Amino acid sequence: MRWTLKDKPSEEKINHIAKEINVNTTIAALLVQRGIDTFEKAKSFFRPSLDELHDPFLMADMQKAVDRIEKAIKNNENMLVYGDYDVDGTTAVSLVSSYLRTLTTNVATYIPDRYEEGYGVSFQGIDFAEDNDFSLIIALDCGIKAIDKVEYATKKGIDFIICDHHRPGARLPKAIAVLDPKRDDCQYPYDELCGCGVGFKLIQAIASNRGGEVEQLKPYLDLVATAIAADIVPITGENRILAHFGLQQINCNPRPGIKALIHQIKKETLTITDVVFIIAPRINAAGRMKHGNHAVELLTQTDFDTACSMAWGIEQFNTDRKNLDEIITKEALLQIEINDETENFTTVVYQSNWHKGVIGIVASRLIETYYRPTLVFTKNGDKLAASARSVSGFDIYNALEQCSEYIEQFGGHKYAAGLTLLEENYEGFKKHFENVVKITIQDELLTPEIKIDLEIEIADITPKFYRILKQLAPFGPQNMKPVFLTKGLKDTGYSRKVGSDESHLKLDMVSNDGVKINGIGFNLAHHYDEIAKSNSFDIVFTIEENQWNGNTSLQLNIKDIRMSF
Repeated sequence: MRWTLKDKPSEEKINHIAKEINVNTTIAALLVQRGIDTFEKAKSFFRPSLDELHDPFLMADMQKAVDRIEKAIKNNENMLVYGDYDVDGTTAVSLVSSYLRTLTTNVATYIPDRYEEGYGVSFQGIDFAEDNDFSLIIALDCGIKAIDKVEYATKKGIDFIICDHHRPGARLPKAIAVLDPKRDDCQYPYDELCGCGVGFKLIQAIASNRGGEVEQLKPYLDLVATAIAADIVPITGENRILAHFGLQQINCNPRPGIKALIHQIKKETLTITDVVFIIAPRINAAGRMKHGNHAVELLTQTDFDTACSMAWGIEQFNTDRKNLDEIITKEALLQIEINDETENFTTVVYQSNWHKGVIGIVASRLIETYYRPTLVFTKNGDKLAASARSVSGFDIYNALEQCSEYIEQFGGHKYAAGLTLLEENYEGFKKHFENVVKITIQDELLTPEIKIDLEIEIADITPKFYRILKQLAPFGPQNMKPVFLTKGLKDTGYSRKVGSDESHLKLDMVSNDGVKINGIGFNLAHHYDEIAKSNSFDIVFTIEENQWNGNTSLQLNIKDIRMSF
């Protein structure tokens, strides 16, 4: 791995914030690296407040959206809350629909079928709205590029409100309102909201318009925090506030559907990481293996016993998803080796019978082995569909734009995207994409990077230090869990390989000044022999609590090891 030590802030700034909030200089340096360099910023960071959420009416078209919804409520119009089939989309639909149902009974939900309709707004969904007398569609986590779909709906007398967070194209759909903080003409102060976050701003605006307070919307924040975690958006600004209070809601008073999922996994207190790796995959599994409606039904269920039954069904979807993921990943890796594509700048694989619901996961798995911008294709009707994943620092969305002549449709983010193309264009696309990446990617981006916040000594790692460190949570993009470097450690002689296949490394270390500490290095057992023989070694790690036999102690979660020079 490529070790990159971040620049340490100036001593002046470090000492200033250390004195202002009475913390040691290591904590102060971590804060300044995150842009927390004044007392006021530190107060907002450590003590998030819902009062610091921005006025939702600062978002372009928000007043138009609220006015149209109020008109629909007044006239008893039927409203269809429409959203994508992933976690962000299903949580957004659950949030907006459950809120609107407190104001009117004329609300239904619609999640497109991943396989029959594909991503985003579909003609089939609009036909459903027409057939069932819906005059207003509220699209969440999709729609920003649905120009032709909105025109189709307009001809049928159906209005659209779009709540999206993806990059707009050159033209916006001619909807009643287009809520997207990434619009060039939108002056909203924070543009990193997820789709569910934009949905929350909509209900915040409706509530405000009716004289309500944001505090009354706390019960919806478990959904927002789940979406923030799953969509890997920066946990800064408003996202940090929403995630903070959303996690409180998840751990103290979650809605029956989320409570049922937690009950299934039997875990008491969840972190953002737990939401990412435990809750989100289960919600996603519904749309991947069966239909996203199952997730919405679970997340809007008001009876806990019924929710538990639904959660059991979703657990089965998740088990099936994991089995498929494992099988397809093995097939994809074999395909790469057989075709001798290990030296390429990209990884592009295709098999017609791969399950569309797991190709995004498989793309991420392939990056773990071949660290390259990756696309995994499968057959979807008369076209090929792909999930794209990128490596840190490389914008795969821009790369795909340069291949647009081969693509029928695509959308997404810097690091993840989806696309469709005609089968006859596959080979041409594959060659062109390889060439685009080869020309534009920096060589260093093809080696996994581990970003290190600070170099510290083992003696710095105390229970008090860790207690303050935990208060930097919730962690996520742009506020990652701090990663540290310590040099010149020695093996005490008690380090050993662990795990059923002895692939992990349990380290027992001592520093030059005699301070001992334990660490665990997952999949790092290959370093065992050199550590045992070495005079000293350097480690990159995070700090965590280890609970064993009723005792709690600090241990290091070791990310990489090098012999000291």
